[in-house]
Amino acid sequence: MMKSQMTRLFLYAVMEVLETGDFLFRDVPSSAALPIIRPALGRQHSMSDRAKGAMQGYLNHFLSNIDIVNSQEVCKFLEVSKLSFAPEYGPKLKEDYIMVKHLPKILDNAEDRRCCSCQWLCCCRDNWQKVWAVLKPGFLAFLKDPFDPKPLDIVVFDVLPASDGNGEGRVSLAKEVHDHNPLRHYFRVTCGTRSIKLRTKSNAKVKDWVVAINDAGLRPPEGWCHPHRFGSFAPPRGLIEDGSQAQWFVDGSAAFEAIGLAIEEAKSEIFICGWWLCPELYLRRPFHAHASSRLDSLLESKAKQGVQVYILLYKEVALALKINSVYSKRKLLGIHENIRVLRYPDHFSSGVYLWSHHEKIVIVDHQICFLGGLDLCFGRYDSGEHKVGDHPSQIWPGKDYYNPRESEPNSWEDTMKDELDRLKYPRMPWHDVHCALWGPPCRDVARHFVQRWNYAKRNKAPNEQAIPLLLPQHHMVIPHYMGKNKEIESGENSEYGNHKDVRRNDSFSSLSSFQDVPLLIPQEADGPDAVKIEPKLNGFNPLHDLHGQTSRLSRNPFFFGKCKIEPLIPDMPMRGFVDDHDTLDLQSEMSHMKQTGLEVSEKEWWEIQERGDQVASADEMGQVGPRVSCCCQIIRSVSQWSAGTSQNEESIHSAYCSLIDRAEHYVYIENQFFISGLSGDEIIQNRVLEAIYRRIMRAHNEKKCFRVIIVIPLLPGFQGGVDDSGAASVRAIMHWQYRTICRGHNSILHNLYNLIGPKMHDYISFYGLRTYGRLYDGGPVASSQVYVHSKIMIIDDRTTLIGSANINDRSLLGSRDSEIGVLIEDREFVHSSIGGKSWKAGKFAMSLRLSLWSEHIGLHAGEVNQIRDPVIDSTYKDIWMATAKTNTTIYQDVFSCIPNDLIHTRVSLRQCMSFWREKTGHTTTDLGIAPNKLESYKDGDITGTDPMERLKSVKGHLVSFPLDFMCKEDLRPVFNESEYYASPQVFH
Repeated sequence: MMKSQMTRLFLYAVMEVLETGDFLFRDVPSSAALPIIRPALGRQHSMSDRAKGAMQGYLNHFLSNIDIVNSQEVCKFLEVSKLSFAPEYGPKLKEDYIMVKHLPKILDNAEDRRCCSCQWLCCCRDNWQKVWAVLKPGFLAFLKDPFDPKPLDIVVFDVLPASDGNGEGRVSLAKEVHDHNPLRHYFRVTCGTRSIKLRTKSNAKVKDWVVAINDAGLRPPEGWCHPHRFGSFAPPRGLIEDGSQAQWFVDGSAAFEAIGLAIEEAKSEIFICGWWLCPELYLRRPFHAHASSRLDSLLESKAKQGVQVYILLYKEVALALKINSVYSKRKLLGIHENIRVLRYPDHFSSGVYLWSHHEKIVIVDHQICFLGGLDLCFGRYDSGEHKVGDHPSQIWPGKDYYNPRESEPNSWEDTMKDELDRLKYPRMPWHDVHCALWGPPCRDVARHFVQRWNYAKRNKAPNEQAIPLLLPQHHMVIPHYMGKNKEIESGENSEYGNHKDVRRNDSFSSLSSFQDVPLLIPQEADGPDAVKIEPKLNGFNPLHDLHGQTSRLSRNPFFFGKCKIEPLIPDMPMRGFVDDHDTLDLQSEMSHMKQTGLEVSEKEWWEIQERGDQVASADEMGQVGPRVSCCCQIIRSVSQWSAGTSQNEESIHSAYCSLIDRAEHYVYIENQFFISGLSGDEIIQNRVLEAIYRRIMRAHNEKKCFRVIIVIPLLPGFQGGVDDSGAASVRAIMHWQYRTICRGHNSILHNLYNLIGPKMHDYISFYGLRTYGRLYDGGPVASSQVYVHSKIMIIDDRTTLIGSANINDRSLLGSRDSEIGVLIEDREFVHSSIGGKSWKAGKFAMSLRLSLWSEHIGLHAGEVNQIRDPVIDSTYKDIWMATAKTNTTIYQDVFSCIPNDLIHTRVSLRQCMSFWREKTGHTTTDLGIAPNKLESYKDGDITGTDPMERLKSVKGHLVSFPLDFMCKEDLRPVFNESEYYASPQVFH
């Protein structure tokens, strides 16, 4: 029998069964005929079972014919396609042929140009085309036909605005469109900045599609079209055992090696998103011994294996930046056809000149992702030692020996050629923090990447077949909520957000209604999220565990006992958001967890941690954290220009303000910038500073101990000395930072001093990092700031925020730079102490803080208990502040380095620079070269000592931030500087 005949018979038979219940097929092949079912009297249930089994057997037999299954008639009737049952894209919802007008010409045969409503040939004389539409829980895709897995277009569901502005209530994803022609039946799908008009054969089909699309996106309150806590597109993950895990990395050496191992394990696809990417970057050092670890070599190897690589680069304004993304794109595209690269935005067409794409993301197979402050580019590789020299070259080849304070690379033709003279200039050490995520948070980051990639594709290469659209992999946003709206109590009875507010008339109090949205306990885990990883490669699998014993990175076999859930924000009523039909006794659950002994004592934990030197070398201690189960929420800064969203998302900003407001004991911040505003500041719009001010004043009024510790760079990482004519950008950023910190009525120290006097330093203090060393054996002793590029906040040893966002308006307002980050709330706790009292500290947060503090103040593994309690005076004053003060004094004695508190004017700066350059014979931008001998007076005689002897007393890298540096100067650009005519928003 011919294929078409069999198909028609099959469809006829199925329809007859569905409509009449008649199980006797006629005119079908004998081998496929169903048996006649003769039910016995009184055996109705048996007959039904036999009929059902017979029907199933018949259909299975019929559908085993591949020719029939793959016929358009069967696919159309069953509404199936190659995407229908692909588990990675979620369950099948609705599929059918529809007509679209917005796509380029697809098909040429006459049949497919017929109008969908009347089937006449080209009756409408328009550009409508028939495509196969596939509706999934998170997107609507259009395919050329059911057998084509490559989408012609895709609408990824995103957070919709609350109202359409016409007083008609919530915006819908899909709406019917009425037309004067009764033969045309339309509906419109609107999401983000896109609005697509579609046509079907009948008004009934229009209604079906509208209902199906709105049900998929809008009906579940936990869906993608609804904002979640802090106004984020993504919900909190890890509220239950759903595979959400996190691991931190301090400095580039640890993070790059982990990223390299993950790329080596890639099986299907790699997503990379960056502000700057260098194909010649070595992910392992010494580079001579790890030629295969170069990024372009790694990507080439995976691309040849069939792995698809998608790289999204920031397209810079060439006059302002020298990151040369066009060079990176050409280099990457020349590697292999499986590597696709997009640069975005197009400045002229988009009108975006001031803002940048600033995320730093690597995603491998939707299984593991890396995000934080580290771009895959030159200058970022570093370890906790923070060396200033590398001659002869072993660690930093060519232009990777990087110091933007001295010069930016002018040519990229030979990346292995030195840009700096290693005998004269130190490199600028780079301090950063990155993290790895597994499970649903990883796929949330991947969804963000897909959204950005598709938006760039439509704007940059809409007709370029080599650049495909991407489909987001499916996972439930949040499983069904459970429980009445009860407040969740922690073991320490912490009452986040219940403190009496410091009343001020400001915009902070109304910043975001989402800051009070609670963490809700869901009913069950999403099945597909519990992913089992492929076998290890050479005994190590980064997709499974970046803290495994067999890895060189792994050195702390932390105890991974389960612990009770400790929400950051207590549960609060949310009408229409929680399923009230089921209840969950949270306190009973937590009590059970206590009884089962899921907490580990502080002593046991530290004993286990300090045995880490058995599996790692000493120089790696403290660089890699434990991989632990956490509650994670992805937060970001995006808008229409950066991601095509219909509204700005500033969930990073909202998270910062809300978390600071709810902090109980301390806030620790490391950031590349610190530019923020108090209430009433009409220039700086982000309110991180206001949140800190309010929290300190509340602590002061309640007479409670509270610490805010902020670590930032000593100078902006841009070329030019502070007094150079071409360094107006450096001075401008300094102006805005000092305006935030200590100068003028908009600064926090000015306002705090007016209210509480000198005691303000008990609550808040500012620091930088500095290091020293010889440029080469027998060479001069040099010092450089350690450039703080991390963007983290740790609160109360329980909550950590890691990402790419700086504390300034550029990163936090959503409408400017695009950013991404993750809020990590610990679920596994150990016994510790804060303020001299017992405290359950989170493994992730406390281990990261202790690693950072140990590096900054020079503690060894056996001394870490000295800083276990972060707020008591013996830690904060006697160790932290005292170390910073001593180090600052020593560096000033040896180097007279810039910046320092003794220089208040540009005149005194010039005098100092001239004197020391003549004395040392070096012309470094910020001084930092020690004389051969330090002169000192003893018993009336001048004696000379080796500067290295004096520097031996330096511990770690912590120094005080110079609050009085250039305090008598106006650092804003003046009329004869080009920066004067640029928008001030560029600098803050």
